[in-house]
Amino acid sequence: MSKFKKKSESSQDIPTAALPDIIFMLLFFFMVTTVLRETELKVKQEIPRAEQLVKLEKKKLVTYLYVGAPKDESMGTEPLIQANDAFISTNNIVQWVNEEKSKLSEVERDQITISLKVDEKTKMGIIVDIQTELREANARKIMYAAPTKAKDN
Repeated sequence: MSKFKKKSESSQDIPTAALPDIIFMLLFFFMVTTVLRETELKVKQEIPRAEQLVKLEKKKLVTYLYVGAPKDESMGTEPLIQANDAFISTNNIVQWVNEEKSKLSEVERDQITISLKVDEKTKMGIIVDIQTELREANARKIMYAAPTKAKDN
């Protein structure tokens, strides 16, 4: 009689036959439930009409600045600048441009285009201030957004 008994090794493998089905169900679930984030406008926008328009080729190089009176009347009636989902002052434009450039690859940083969506009732003074700050941030490509059809007079 032996002093040591051999232990019988029991095989307890995890069944993996249903694993691809589970992975595809999870993938499908996340694809259906994910919502791409849009910027929520916090300023009133009535874009002026234009006669000549040019369509952009690389939309990923475009970042938007919205200028207009705030929708929330508790913030006053003076035009405000909205970058992404936050209000910024003209003093913070250089910092905002640098943050937007840092999101791009090094090659594309000099190709960034700032699109200004300005309410038609906004005075030119704030636009000149924005242009000056964009020059300091070395963001020289500026585009003014306009609807595609000209207004009939």
